[in-house]
Order: sequence, then structure tokens, then C-alpha cells
Amino acid sequence: MTLTARDPRAAFVLTPPVMPLERRVRGYDRPLVVLALALSLIGGLLVWAATRSASGESFLYRHLLNLGIAAALMVAASRLDARLLRLFGPIVYLASLFGLLLVIPAGTTVNGAKAWIRLGGGFELQPSEFMKLGLIVGMAVLFTRHDDRGDDAPPSTRDIVLALGLVAVPLALIMLQPDLGSAMVLGCAVFGVLVMAGAPARWTLGLLVCGVAGAILAVRLGVLHDYQLARFTSFRDPNHDPLGAAYNYNQAHIAIAHGGLFGKGLFHGPQTNSGFVPEQQTDFIFSVAGEEFGLVGAGLIIVLFGLLCWRGLRIARDADAAARLVAVGVVCWFAFQAFQNIGMNLGLTPVTGVPLPFVSYGGSSMFAQAIAIGLLQAVHRRSLT
Repeated sequence: MTLTARDPRAAFVLTPPVMPLERRVRGYDRPLVVLALALSLIGGLLVWAATRSASGESFLYRHLLNLGIAAALMVAASRLDARLLRLFGPIVYLASLFGLLLVIPAGTTVNGAKAWIRLGGGFELQPSEFMKLGLIVGMAVLFTRHDDRGDDAPPSTRDIVLALGLVAVPLALIMLQPDLGSAMVLGCAVFGVLVMAGAPARWTLGLLVCGVAGAILAVRLGVLHDYQLARFTSFRDPNHDPLGAAYNYNQAHIAIAHGGLFGKGLFHGPQTNSGFVPEQQTDFIFSVAGEEFGLVGAGLIIVLFGLLCWRGLRIARDADAAARLVAVGVVCWFAFQAFQNIGMNLGLTPVTGVPLPFVSYGGSSMFAQAIAIGLLQAVHRRSLT
């Protein structure tokens, strides 16, 4: 007997078996992974270009090592059942809070901020990077712990007050380091979660007012160092102290201006090769893209970030209440941090020392961002069931 394609009995015979790899990646948002990987690989090239003259390939190898570890963390986080957020959230929050407390007696000062814990072997951990994720997940769990209220019910006043308490403790510890950039990213992520949770406008506006008042108070009390205040002065007037506080600004602008439309070519940027831009592999990595890849290449990085955030919002759209808040918080984190980093390279925002997500050199930031991508994948897989 001959079976045809229209015969239902032929389904088992004619349907090709599912390959093991296909089974493993089924349910993943593949464009999200591709976008994050593309940004990380572009970052590897830019880090190599920024450091090869002084350090050879050592920074490139460490960036690739960090990328390998981050990939493993992303896969592990993606396998987490999104229904276990109630357990995962408090664990990440408390672990990150413990790290921030540990910085006080055992932290290492880098570039004026006591924000790192030295692990040995050349590795350092920055707990504030993981607190971004811990706070987002913790607030999502807090706002959705009452299942009987429904997905669209706004958080109660009590829950909002508790959430602000969750924010206040790590924010105060981060400002004591002081790490203004991480504090700003935390505030933006919290604001996004509050808005998405349906918090009344008086709370969101109040949060903005408190943020501004807190910044003013930090200046008045001398929490911020003199060099951090000088950065704001140079932001308003780049010609003020051109060899001091405004030096980073001016050198980054020169590098980007050199690039023109298509750039000088990889490894051919005069500012980059001469090492004129301080911290170019971290804070000012975008200036390498501007000089060596030009407007077209730097614009591509911005487009990739836009697509990454768009995929995150698509995942949030189809998720349940708690997972939706996590996805929106992660998107706000990535979007604001990318805006802040690129903005300070272009002279649009003050220098705050935040890395460009996935692109800048740095283990802690890449690991935390990889776990966040993994959680987005876990949320996506959960929405398909």
C-alpha cells in the first residue's frame, strides 16, 4: 500500500524527527539572543581596538571569557520556571544586598567609588549590577503577591510603601560608595515597574520629586565627591577645565568627530590607538565605535539596542502580571543605561560611569545582563504554555 501526503496515516512517516538541538531551543525568543550576542561580539571588537596598543589581546580574551560565562548564566536563568519568581526574587535581592553591605568593610576603590569586591585571580564583583535585577524581580513579586486581586488591580498603598522601602536601602548603600550612575539606573527601573504596575500618579510623581530632592541633598551633605560634581560642571560647559574634569568629554568628542560617516576603519582610529580617551573600554566604548565605524556603525549599535528593547516589550505584552513587570523593568534598565552611556559620549548627559550594556568591558555588568536576558526567555517560554 502506498501512502500519500494527504493520508493522515502518513503523518508519522513523512514528518521529520525533531532534532535534539531544535528541541532545546524550542520556545526561546531567538531574535533576542541574536541581538544580545551581536552587541557582545561588537563589544569584543571595540574593547580589543581600545586596549590592543597598551595591553595586546588580554582584554579581548577576558571579554570573551566573560561572554562564555554569561552565556552559561543566560541558559541557566532561561530554564527557570517563571512561576518560581516568588522564590527567585527574594534570593537575588537579599544576595545583592549582602554584597552591597560587604562592600563597606571589604570593598575595593576603583575610580573614586568603593563599589567592587576583589575575588582574586584578576576578578572583581560589583554587587550593584546584580541589585538592578534583584530589585526589579523583588518589586514584581511584591506587587503581584495577592492573586485574588487580578492582573489589572493596581498595587495597594501598603505595597507601594513596602516597595519604596526595598528601594531605599540599596539605593542609600550605592550612594555611599558613591556610584551615582548605578543609582540613576536603579531609579529608572523602579519608575518603570511602578508605572507598569498601575501605581497612582501621585506616587510616580512623588518618586521623581524625591529623586531630585535626594540628589540635591547628596550634594549639600557632601556625599558626592568633588570630581563627580566637576563632571556636572563640565557637562554644562565643556570648555571649563579642558585638561581636568572635561578631558574625557573633549577627547571622546574628538574621537567621534574623526569617524565621520563611515569611520577610520577597525584599529585605525588615531585617538583610540594613541590612548587619548580615558576608560575607553568601559565608560567610553561608544567613542571607539564612532571613530572607527563612523556614524553608520555607531548608528547600527543604537538600532540593535532599539530592537532588543522592542523584543523585550513584546515578551512583556504576552506575559502574566509578575513576569510582565520583570520584563518591563529589564527593558527600562537596558534602555536608560544605553541612553545614559551613549549620551555622555555625545555630550548630551553628564559622565556617570555606567557601562554600555553588553558592549563595554566588565564581568559583573555582563553577567547581570545575561541573567536578565535569561529571565526574559523564561518569561517567554512560560507565555507559550
